[in-house]
Amino acid sequence: MMRHSIHSAPVRQSLEKRSGTSSGGLVANLAKSRETTLFVVLILLVVGTGLAKPQFLNLQNLRDVLLNVSIISLLTAGMTVVILMRHIDLSVGSTVGISAYAVGSLYVAFPHMPVVVALAAGLALGLVAGGINALLVAVGRVPSLVATLSTLYIFRGADYAWVHGGQINATSLPDAYSRLATGTLLGIPTLALIAVVVLVGLSVYLKQFRGGREHYAIGSNPEAARLAGVNVERRVMSGFLLSGAIAGFAGALWLARFGTVDASTAKGIELQVVAAAVVGSVAITGGVGTILGATLGALVLGVISIALVVLHVSPFWEQAIQGALIVAAIAADTLLARSVAKRMMRKRDHG
Repeated sequence: MMRHSIHSAPVRQSLEKRSGTSSGGLVANLAKSRETTLFVVLILLVVGTGLAKPQFLNLQNLRDVLLNVSIISLLTAGMTVVILMRHIDLSVGSTVGISAYAVGSLYVAFPHMPVVVALAAGLALGLVAGGINALLVAVGRVPSLVATLSTLYIFRGADYAWVHGGQINATSLPDAYSRLATGTLLGIPTLALIAVVVLVGLSVYLKQFRGGREHYAIGSNPEAARLAGVNVERRVMSGFLLSGAIAGFAGALWLARFGTVDASTAKGIELQVVAAAVVGSVAITGGVGTILGATLGALVLGVISIALVVLHVSPFWEQAIQGALIVAAIAADTLLARSVAKRMMRKRDHG
């Protein structure tokens, strides 16, 4: 018992520094520099496209970017929590699709259902999907890549079997629900404001609460996290539950945003979500990343998507650009990791 108490404090301190809870930590500074770089890139994209096509800088394009990025940023935030622990959730697209259709079906059956109940139904269905992933990964010890790739196809297959060629149309939705996407508050789309509230809440959780910091600790070093008293399995389960819940909630918002959903809704969106997270400085090796960085990554990809349309560039280039950005982000992470390792070795040698 004495031996555990001697080692647990230093281990915990090192984990906190790695996760960025120490403001003066080297990793925290590197993360901040990545976020600053992303912000500069975002500004340059907007200004450059605006100079090439002045019509790009109008309120409608800004509104479209905010609406499109709102849902992606929510999914990226949930994915960030999972990636921080060295895992991945490839089932988010299928979860969005089946929850969007489920909420639409509820409105067909109960036209006067309150908006809050509809959003809660989407979230609850996402929790179920996240719970399945959590059991497979944390309890069944199935690698998350294999587990969530399997549930991606299982959820999508169940969706196809349920929909059976049908679809939900915007005419089936009440005006109050559609206003989640069409309404504004002080000129800002309601959907974007909902996303901001969720993102801020999740960011506070990761930075200020013990459970949030444990996600970083697990990604930094799972064994050291265990020595520090972290229940790794329980925290991994909570991460997948959170990712699933956010995906289900995003599915309900997807229905409000697009109105028409079918079995192919959000198909393949998981790749865009992973791209946004990686581009947004969330290290695929775990332990490093922020909700702010992930959101900036989603914004950068969203602006690129709109800019390509305005510049009349083939949409095939969008995927190529996303791939190039992922490679660049991973390469940057690798170089930073090597730089940090060399610096630590020099300090140790001098010490």
